[in-house]
Amino acid sequence: MSTRDRHEDSSEEMSVGLPPLKWSRETFDSMVRNFKFPDSWDARYPDEGQTVADASAGYITLFWDFFAASNFRLPVTKFFLEILSYYKFHISQMHPIGMVRVRHFEFLCRSMHIEPTVTRFRVLHQMHCSQGFYSFVQRASAKKILLHPPKSFHDWKPKFFFIKASVIPMKMTFRGKEDVASETIQTPFSVTWYQETFRRLSFWRKP
Repeated sequence: MSTRDRHEDSSEEMSVGLPPLKWSRETFDSMVRNFKFPDSWDARYPDEGQTVADASAGYITLFWDFFAASNFRLPVTKFFLEILSYYKFHISQMHPIGMVRVRHFEFLCRSMHIEPTVTRFRVLHQMHCSQGFYSFVQRASAKKILLHPPKSFHDWKPKFFFIKASVIPMKMTFRGKEDVASETIQTPFSVTWYQETFRRLSFWRKP
């Protein structure tokens, strides 16, 4: 099976049960203005009845909630590209809660002058898949860094748009709906970056 065939099969599987477009053109236009999307990105409001799987060749699907509630921004950072590369899923398969955890981890690291890496991210997070969308949960053995994560995102799937694929400067592939095996990763309690992170977090949380 060719790469093109695998892409098309994964896109068709992804489209099953997805709701059609359901958000206003006015909100889309406001997003493009407020986040200063250049014309070269060619952000497009979908046609009536389209779903997230209907992006044309050369375009990808993104969600309003990535920007409005998950602190995602374009252009993407090197760390975000490393996350996509390591976990091997397409950005349009990412759940907003997963986006929250990735962005929060990166913000935390940078505020403490710690380099955000996939290796460090994996110490704290385990990937999981639900209905074809990928997210992350707090690893049980690690201390919490996100004390009050969003419990849910209401009606986020219909609020999507299309944009040139080149805004994500890497080749992405769709990952099939699958169970994600649990990883056993030793928590590095004695490693400096881990100790420093939670020492500072404990200081910030004091009243």
